[in-house]
Formats: sequence, structure tokens, C-alpha cells
Amino acid sequence: MFPMRPLKPTFKSYLPPLQTEVKKTVQPPIKKLEAKLLPGEIVVNEVNFVRKCIAVDSSREDLWGKLICTNFKVSFITHDTLQLQKFQYTNRLLGEHDIPLACVEQVVTVNDAKGKQKVLGSNQKLKFNPTELIIYCKDFRIVRFRFDEAGPESAKKVCLAVAHYSHPADPQLLFGFEFAWKRHHSSTGARLNGVDIEGGPQVPLFDRPSDWDREIKRTGASEWRVCSINEGYAISPSLPEYFVVPVSLADQDLKQYSGFFAGQRLPLWCWNHPNGSALVRMASIKDPVQQRKLDQRICTAITKSHPKRSDVLKSDLDKSLPNIQDIQTAFVRLRQICVIEPFEESEERWLSSMEGSRWLEYVRAFLKHAAEVVYMLEGQHASVILQEDEDRDLSCVISSLVLIMLDPHYRSLVGFQGLVQREWVMAGHRFLDRCNHLKKNDKEESPLFLLLLDCVWQLLNQYPTAFEFTETYLTVLSDSMWIPIFSTFLFNCPRQRAEHCREFVQSKNSVREFNMLRFPCVWDWDQQFSRKDQALFNSPLYVGKGTSCIHNGTVKTFRRTKKTYSSTLRGLPSLPNGMLMEVETLPRRNSLAQRLRPDFSVAREAPESPSERFFREWLTRPADPHGLLLPQLLPSHLRLWKLYFLRWVPETQIPRGGPITAFHRLSLLADEIEALQAQLRRCGSASTSTSTVSTPNISHSESSRMYFKARSPDDLSSPPEYLTSSFPFSPVGNLCRRNILGTPFSKFLSGAKIWLSTETLASETL
Repeated sequence: MFPMRPLKPTFKSYLPPLQTEVKKTVQPPIKKLEAKLLPGEIVVNEVNFVRKCIAVDSSREDLWGKLICTNFKVSFITHDTLQLQKFQYTNRLLGEHDIPLACVEQVVTVNDAKGKQKVLGSNQKLKFNPTELIIYCKDFRIVRFRFDEAGPESAKKVCLAVAHYSHPADPQLLFGFEFAWKRHHSSTGARLNGVDIEGGPQVPLFDRPSDWDREIKRTGASEWRVCSINEGYAISPSLPEYFVVPVSLADQDLKQYSGFFAGQRLPLWCWNHPNGSALVRMASIKDPVQQRKLDQRICTAITKSHPKRSDVLKSDLDKSLPNIQDIQTAFVRLRQICVIEPFEESEERWLSSMEGSRWLEYVRAFLKHAAEVVYMLEGQHASVILQEDEDRDLSCVISSLVLIMLDPHYRSLVGFQGLVQREWVMAGHRFLDRCNHLKKNDKEESPLFLLLLDCVWQLLNQYPTAFEFTETYLTVLSDSMWIPIFSTFLFNCPRQRAEHCREFVQSKNSVREFNMLRFPCVWDWDQQFSRKDQALFNSPLYVGKGTSCIHNGTVKTFRRTKKTYSSTLRGLPSLPNGMLMEVETLPRRNSLAQRLRPDFSVAREAPESPSERFFREWLTRPADPHGLLLPQLLPSHLRLWKLYFLRWVPETQIPRGGPITAFHRLSLLADEIEALQAQLRRCGSASTSTSTVSTPNISHSESSRMYFKARSPDDLSSPPEYLTSSFPFSPVGNLCRRNILGTPFSKFLSGAKIWLSTETLASETL
């Protein structure tokens, strides 16, 4: 509030007015709009009287407040509240209207009066005063701000600041460095938002030999050992300091071989099958003269590690799978279809456009190839080498999918996080380049990690009882890539992280504290969410290895009965299920019955291969959540991951509907079962002891794994009003499109012309 000036005497009276009347009219002070800052976060620029657009048709629902740009995020602070009360899924690092700068894809400024627009980059000038700011985000959001009542110069400075700080020129300018430094030197120590984060998560980080030893023992890989020749990154700059190699390979031989591999990347052990087969990753051999000799030595060492001395098969990923540029092209097209293009103008061709993007085609290709590798390990009892040029991109996806299909440990929450830490972070996936955090080279950008999460979601969607985590967890994990605090997604390899930390500490004139500069790990979810919100990560359908059930008052271990079922009961086609044999898509306009007959006849006449027999026999058995999982790959089996790709689109939102309604009911049922089991255990202990202490119901409520509890106010006859198909995310205020009134035919009847949204206008010059 501006200070009030003392009132002057009027012409009618030379007596000053009574000051008591002035005091009665003074309004109570309004709380100042201030952003919540993290350690190391500073305000760069800000502008008042900014309007965040909620709807396009009218501005009545828009929010007024202050737009702030810091060295970490774009923050909108307001006292206004949305008319519709919605669920609040609170992130402890970000506010409801905050956008991390690493999540900013493009910054577009618009001047309505002059009809100008410009895509801002780093260190660029803006010759006009912006009346609107549009921020395109990497998580598919589009956020709009209006400066109708704001100061033009302040609005211009904020726009330039957002564009500049979202394009850091050096990795050390990423906010994570200042955050880690200030957190170490702050008086609160290792506490963030009242949460102690020094202990870290209970997930193996594979930065020490003991983590690898435990994995070797867990998988029974007795003929493999932990190698430490890369300590201090003396051999390869992109390999971890510790990795696993065959026992028959000596350290001296490995040092001699390393120079012939691309990036000095020696073969990496991934996993051992109970039958003795091993999965290994390997980079290409640069010297053609040494290629045959090294291949033979590596294969011989892997063969010796197998108890039955089985063959070693090689899978060339560069020849079998799309490259990173093709994947990026499909992803950009998918984003154009889901977000930027007006939904109401493309709904009649939306499915064909989605098919034309080829994203689901690539998802199927990776799942199919992983299934083929599974057949080699499981069906042929052979060890497999995944070969890629640098062994840092496609092999990360395939090795992860193979292990998830074969080992139920990696379908648990801790197991999956350890898998990502080992096969991606420590194995040297180029997160800095593939996420394009510095926005320097678009040719290096590719959403490989998102592709993995989409493939995992397809498996989760087909076998929900086999996974401990939910699609909400996968979505939040993907969003965490754009929070530049966690070392998990900030660097290309462990050595790069160590080097940048050393250089950053040197710039602070404190070389001795190099080892004290530690980035937080994304696996400690207490940094971002409360324990209650983390309960949304837990699937109510998950059947754990030691899950117990109650039968006639006694607790028994869950075991699936072995029966044989016809494949028709599971909706499977008579043809091979699309795994190792291409099934051509039928033209849409032709008769389906006429085209199916020759296909079935050819399938019956063709001899069945061993791989087809393996998949057919597996598909005739009931799916075991603790055993092998294989994807079903016909077009009808693969779906678009709607929660991730369409969560910000208001037109696709289903109020009180969608998969979340089933999740809500199942959570209530699972919580009730847990409560009954706890009560039975208390009754059993009471019968065997002379004195018992009654345990209140609140103890179970606090220990329940479910977000929705059977004895909470959410236990209603119908789903809560805040449940939508986008839960726990809200599209309000993120995408600003005109509401749909119906199909294009309804628009024609109303006499409306094709409406060009601001997003379409901006995309024409991108």
C-alpha cells in the first residue's frame, strides 16, 4: 500500500478535517507478495500487476499478482484463489504456479498493439514492450501472463531475465551448484523445508564396491567380480569407478583392451539369469584389425562365466532400433499434436496424426527388441551382449526393459530406482546433453529416458499387479528431470559431476571443501513431497513376493495356482503376438473379414519357429507377477500414456472419471484389508499373551501405504469432486484454449470461423 498524504484544508473551511475519520477509512495492510526462496536462490527481476490467464474466452477467472524471475524458477505470487477448489499435490521445492527454468522450452513475447511477437533467447534484445508472455514448458505445459496493467519497462526486463536465465552458458550456472553450496554452509545444515535430507534414500547408488557385491550375490553371479581399475576415472572418462567383469579377465588385460573400445568403455555386466546366462553391454571396437581378436576374448570370458558354457549372442542396437534423432523427431511431433495444435480443429484427424508421429511405433520397437533379448536369455539359455556405438543411449533403454521383464525385483520401487541409478546414471547416460539443459545443441537432445518410462507404463498397464509403483510415480519421476537440483539428471557421467564440483569449489576459493559439495539425490522423495503425497506412488494392486492373505482366520502366503488357459480368454490373436514377426496393419477402408482369411492360412502353413513356440507357450499360461513378463505388442495393446501427455489439456479432462476412480476404490479396499490384517495380528498376539495393550486405529492410519483410507472423509459413495482424469495434476491455468462446444460440425452451424489461438500464432514463428 502507498502511504497516505495528510489531508489539506478545503476552500470552504480553513479548519483541518478530523483525523479520526481518516483512521476509520484506512484499510488493514495487505500481506506483501514474496516468493519462497531456497538456499542459494536470489530474485533477479520482478514485475507487479501481472495477470495469469486461466481462460481465453473471458478474464473473469484470471489471477492477479506478481511475476518473479529467480536463478531457479519463474514464480507467480498471488493472493487470489481459483473458484474451483481442486486437489493440492504440493511440491516442497515449487509453488503452485512455479516453473523451473530448466523446464522452460521457449519464451515467446507478444505485443498486441503492434502485432509483433518474438521468440527470446539468451542475451537478446527486445525492441517492443511486451503485453503478453507465453512460456512453453518441456513437461507439455503452456503458461500465459498478461502485462496490461504492469509497467512496460519492468515487464520487458522480466521477459529478458526469463529468457537469459533459462539458457545457462555453463553447467556450473545451473541452480544445483548454488543450492548445494549454500545448503552446506547454511545454519540449518542438511535440512530443507524442515526435512532432514542428509541421510539420503535407501537406494543403492552403485558408487562403491559393496553395492555391486550385493547385486552379484542377489543374482548368483559367482563367476563375476567387481573391478576397480577405473578408480579416479583413470581408464574411461564415462564409466563408473567400479563395475563388474568376468572373473577370468585380469585387470592388466582390461587395461590393455580399453584403448580399442569407443570412449575406452569396457564391457559392463548388467545381470545374471538363474540359468547362468548373463546380460552384458559393450561399446563398439574402433580398430577393425583388433575387432575379431577382442570379440573372441570377451566372448570366451563370458562363456567361461556360464556354468554350462553356453553360446554368447550379440545384438547390434544401432542396426535394429531407431536412432536418437528419429526418436526426438517423433517426440516433437507428438508434442505438437497433444499440446500446441488446437484440439478442436484437429479432432477428426487426431488418431491418424498420432499414428503419423511414430512415437508409439518406436515404443513398440523397443519393447519388441527387449522381448527378443529375453527369449535369448530365458529360452535359449545364452548370454547376450548389447552392442552400441558408445553404449550410452539405446543400450540403457533395452537393458532396463530386459531386467524389468525378467526380474521382479526391478518392479518394486526400490529395485526400479536402483536400476535407473545403475543402468543410466552410473553407466554414463548423457542426461545433460539429451535433456538439453544448456539449450546449446538441439541435435543432441532426445527423450530416451521418457521413452523408457513410457515403455514401463505399457507393461504396468498390461500387468498392474506386477508393479509396486503407479503411473503417478513415473510421471513425477519424469518431471524431476526439469528440477536442476538433483545430480541424478544433471550430468553426462559421474566424472563430469566430480570435475564440475571441483571447479565450482575452486571458484569459491575453498578447494578443501570439494568433497563436501554434495548434490541431493532424486530418490529421496521427502525433499519434494510429504509422506502422505508419496502414498500415491504405491499401487493397491501390487502383489509382493511375501504378500499374505487371510483364509479361514489363518494367514497364508499368496500363491498363484497353475492352470492352463486358452489364449482366446486373454484376447490374444491366433497369429504370433507381434513379437518376432511383423504383423502388417490392415487398411482401414478394406473389409476386415476378407483380409484376415489369407493371413490365418499363411500362419497355419508356416512352420513354427522356436521363438514363436516360446512366446505362444508363455501366453497360454496365466501371468505370474513374480515371474517373467512379456509385452503384448499388437496395436490394440499399446496405448497413449494419457496422464503424462494429456494432463494439461482441459478438453481431455474427465471430472470424477478416468482410471483414478478405479484407483480410489481399490485404495479404499486395500486399506480396509490392511486394517483387518492388523486387527487379526493384534487378536492373535492378545490370545498368546497375558497382558495386552490396545492399539488405537490411528497407528494403522499412519502406517497405511494407501493415499485414500477407508475410514477417512474420502470414503464416500461416489468419488471426491477433486478427482479427475488428470489427478493429481490440474490443467487449470496451464493451457489457455477456447473451450470446445462440440465437433467441427457444431462450429459450422454456429457460423464460427476457425479460431487461431495464441499458441498457434506463436508456433508459426518457432
